[in-house]
Amino acid sequence: MAHTHSHTSFYESARVGRAFSVGIALNLLFVVVEFAAGLRFDSVALISDAGHNLSDVVGLVLAWLAFRLARIRPTARYTYGYKKSTVLVSLLNACILLVAVGAILVESVRKLSDPQPVPGDSIAWMAGIGIVVNAFTAWLFVRDKEKDLNVKGAYLHMAADTLVSAGVVVSGLAMGRTGWYAIDPIVGILVALVILFSTSKLLLASLRLSLDGVPAGIDIEGIRSGLLGDIPEVCDIHHLHVWPISTTENALTAHVVVRTLDGMDAVGRRLRERLAEYGIRHVTLEFEKEGCRCDNPCT
Repeated sequence: MAHTHSHTSFYESARVGRAFSVGIALNLLFVVVEFAAGLRFDSVALISDAGHNLSDVVGLVLAWLAFRLARIRPTARYTYGYKKSTVLVSLLNACILLVAVGAILVESVRKLSDPQPVPGDSIAWMAGIGIVVNAFTAWLFVRDKEKDLNVKGAYLHMAADTLVSAGVVVSGLAMGRTGWYAIDPIVGILVALVILFSTSKLLLASLRLSLDGVPAGIDIEGIRSGLLGDIPEVCDIHHLHVWPISTTENALTAHVVVRTLDGMDAVGRRLRERLAEYGIRHVTLEFEKEGCRCDNPCT
């Protein structure tokens, strides 16, 4: 039997850690400013949006917490450490986004049935600040968003809020000049549908990982055929399982049937090198000689 694993450096990234720190601080400050502006202008819309942005801060804090937990070393009780928390948090953040979409839709439908006068220009100015804050925060995560679902979730949170703020600017200016207050809920519904489309992919990916499904981008049969074709000593591979340890690390176990048990170390090393090319570095292999049953291996 051969076993190896190595830890990727993603969770040690100072850049991602700084992105979370700056994003949390900046967005928390904006929540305070927006809430104060809502009280100043007596705007329920601004106060509600401040509450929505506060939920985004919570999402960022959760993602940052998972990022930190993933760095904790394994223990006798948690042999993979707390890396799985990254999967759970990505699922939770996807659910938070869906709740936010639902809240936007409910509020938009309510406003559409009974449009109320609002200070359009004041709301547009505050939303303009929101565009800058949210877009800058999204930019902090854009470089790493395809490397980790939590980073992608944080990016989607901020990108979605940028869309919301842009919609509020458009509707605020339009309402201030036309007096047609139904524009606000109509824009809200359109923005909610855009967020829903982008969030659905994050939710499905998170569900797959939380159920230990094969991570996206990994083809089990492709791996099997690739290993069989590249390593002549291997004549069959079965009991092949791949599952996520975290949102960035995958594990594999397999029974490898070889023509001879001689030179297993060299074969195992070549297999691990090929699997690393597929992004799989936590590998456990059990070797079997051709013609032997896996429940009664030859010696």
